[in-house]
Amino acid sequence: MTAGQLTSRPAPVAPARLPFVVYVLAVGTFLMLTTEFVVAGLLPEIAGDLGVGVGRAGLLITVFAVGMIVGAPAMALLTRRVPRRVTLMAALAVFAAGHVVVALGSSFPLLLGARFVTAWATGAFWAVASVVATRAAGPAASSRALGLVGAGGMLANVVGVPLGAFAGQLSGWRGPFWALAALALAAIPLIARHVRREQEDQQPVPLRTELAAVRSRRLWLVLAACATTTGGVLSVYSYVSPLLTDRAGIAAGLVPLVLVGFGAGSLVGTVVGGRLGDAHPHATTVVVAAVTTLVLLALCLLSGRAVPAVALVGLLGLVGLSANPVLSALAVRSAGVAPTLGVAMSVSAYNLGTAVGSGTAGATLGTGLGAVGPVVVGTAVAALTLVPTTALALAGRRRSPGPALSPARAPG
Repeated sequence: MTAGQLTSRPAPVAPARLPFVVYVLAVGTFLMLTTEFVVAGLLPEIAGDLGVGVGRAGLLITVFAVGMIVGAPAMALLTRRVPRRVTLMAALAVFAAGHVVVALGSSFPLLLGARFVTAWATGAFWAVASVVATRAAGPAASSRALGLVGAGGMLANVVGVPLGAFAGQLSGWRGPFWALAALALAAIPLIARHVRREQEDQQPVPLRTELAAVRSRRLWLVLAACATTTGGVLSVYSYVSPLLTDRAGIAAGLVPLVLVGFGAGSLVGTVVGGRLGDAHPHATTVVVAAVTTLVLLALCLLSGRAVPAVALVGLLGLVGLSANPVLSALAVRSAGVAPTLGVAMSVSAYNLGTAVGSGTAGATLGTGLGAVGPVVVGTAVAALTLVPTTALALAGRRRSPGPALSPARAPG
């Protein structure tokens, strides 16, 4: 850190209340995460209506994840000279159009294409919303702001996805897609009104400078932690149903209640993790990784007992993803003059970790490990998170203490 990067002003004090725009952005992420996972609860209806197998209909989930992996950084580069407010509004408009296509479409390839394009819009919204939230809240409350934005996504698992599945059973599977399109259009004027000019960049940064900024070693350590933390938790979450029914002996009708408990825990954990991360970012990421690994190890050992298994799944929801807003804030800071591209890469890392982790976990179901196989995989992947988070913590301790830095000026 050079002397020129420090300011003579005292470290900023976190505001008592976050700006209203952060809550508006949280509504947007609620819509984005609802559409990512609501398909899981509608697969039988979609498959029956389109005349495809349930396994093939599941490609609607896979193609969305792939679209998020490649779309988030691609859109960050394509929209780098576009005002952030315009990008957010355009992303919501494309999101709404994609859902209208799905709601009207009868061709399965057309639906796959619409989901892929919608995922690009989702990646663009998520990346830009993260940067706008950190700018609006200021460096002293950036993790708290991202915790609230992330909580909108977690609320999707608690409210959005179950409501979408229930509505799909009552009105047909196309109904939730119409609702999401309408809600996205209703959010556009809120973005237009509450995202202000001071949350924009002062001037565009040359592309070569942005690409140089994301070569930061610290950023790639953050990205590794993003991939392993979500990979570890969601590889277990993806296959928690057979674990609870086949291993713990829980009735299938009770599994949704356990999943709601996981989602509620994730919602609380994301908000609390964001608050802790502003004051102690590196300690938060290391402790969360360690505790998550211990919870998963305990689940490996106690998954045959119903009460401990249910309690541990709820605890996994509370702890497992609580460092995500801190990691997103670190991605913004570590990317220096390319904050949007940095957080877009973190979105890709989250989705890549989820895809690889859940894919590996699914392959273990046919082995001798059976239903406990995904938990074994999740434990190993979660333990790997300790490597990059510890390296980041040690690098942070070697830095000389000084006043807080603005996310856009933080060194890589």
